[in-house]
Amino acid sequence: MKRVLRDYLILIGMASVIVALDQWTKWLVRTNLPFLGTWVPTGWEWLSPYARIVHWYNSGAALGMFQQGSGVFTVLAFVVAAAILYYFPRVEASDWPLRLAMGMQLGGALGNLMDRLILGGKVTDFISISTFPVFNLADASISVGVVVLILGVWWKERSDKKIIVSTPISADAPTSPDLPISADMPANIDAPTESSQSE
Repeated sequence: MKRVLRDYLILIGMASVIVALDQWTKWLVRTNLPFLGTWVPTGWEWLSPYARIVHWYNSGAALGMFQQGSGVFTVLAFVVAAAILYYFPRVEASDWPLRLAMGMQLGGALGNLMDRLILGGKVTDFISISTFPVFNLADASISVGVVVLILGVWWKERSDKKIIVSTPISADAPTSPDLPISADMPANIDAPTESSQSE
């Protein structure tokens, strides 16, 4: 029971940090920029064609995909959050990449879910890089979480293969199968006698 409680505290801690940062940055954008307004630091105007802050709303999935699907993604966020809460305590403590990925994905899902519930199905996006779709910290957390998960699975498989290859063969293990003795074969062969040698 203590282990499960500790696991949930770790998960909620990771997700809470992401949700707090996500909601705070979105609040700053909504408070200081009009809709479709853009901002770059003073003296960095040359950076505007490549990276900028823009006040934008999105009713679809992360990175502006599947517009007009807000209701579906609201339900999906609840399903994802419930699945992570269920499986997280069952993940081994040593499998930290999977735990980190689940924490990042939970934080991202909850961050955008809060927007949908508060803003009537819309999500505030504000990070604009070149021609890439506008996104937010919750989207970034979900995407990075997926990358961490893939790298973690690859690293675990690689480590397991190394363990199998480097495992020494036990000294007690038979090096070759025992040969059966035929029923017609004598147990031992007598050495030749003197009489047989004289013949």
